[in-house]
Amino acid sequence: MPKRGTVIAIDGPVASGKTVVGKKLAEQLGYTFVDTGAIYRAVTLAVLRSDVSLDAEDAIVGVAEGSSIDITSPTIQDGRLYTVLLDGQDATWAVRSPEVEAHVSQVSRIPGVRRALLGKQRALAARGRIVMVGRDVGTVVLPDADLKIFLVASPQVRARRRYEELRARGQNASQEGILQNLLERDRIDSQRIVAPLKPAEDAILVDTDHLSIDEVVAAILRELDGE
Repeated sequence: MPKRGTVIAIDGPVASGKTVVGKKLAEQLGYTFVDTGAIYRAVTLAVLRSDVSLDAEDAIVGVAEGSSIDITSPTIQDGRLYTVLLDGQDATWAVRSPEVEAHVSQVSRIPGVRRALLGKQRALAARGRIVMVGRDVGTVVLPDADLKIFLVASPQVRARRRYEELRARGQNASQEGILQNLLERDRIDSQRIVAPLKPAEDAILVDTDHLSIDEVVAAILRELDGE
């Protein structure tokens, strides 16, 4: 069993499996699970629900600073991995909508938005015994994490996973449209000036293309055990 206070950072591009892997890993270890992506999605949802233009960066930062966002254990057994509260209201599925999906990279690349959320993310990790997933957890949010994992998968596999996820929730979706959106988000995330998507120098890369969720979790557990 990992040492008390262990902090695990899991990063990777959209639909690489980090959320479901992180959740299952946290459950097996008895750790707290935090998805930083859900926090950025919540800010994006707040912006879309406001009168703020997506081109008005200062105003978007103001929305990020003024929004109350919390991530808790599931409050409803409807397939969710966690509950997202935006200004006290359940926004768990709303933050996964195609509209939010299309704009979250544009919002999250704003330096002021990232600064507004950084302190809260670190405060959660300071409690220890946590699995935190995102795109810059190992490089920026928690550079001193005890273990850093970077999940990779081909765009085609990631698009299929996201398509199946949306269809399972009864949402209409185009797999080709999802693929093009993923490629654009990869471009934005990897080329942004602040906290670009990339593995930390000491991160362990795990290719999830041909691995099940359980196999990925097992691989991470082996790393924790020092195998």
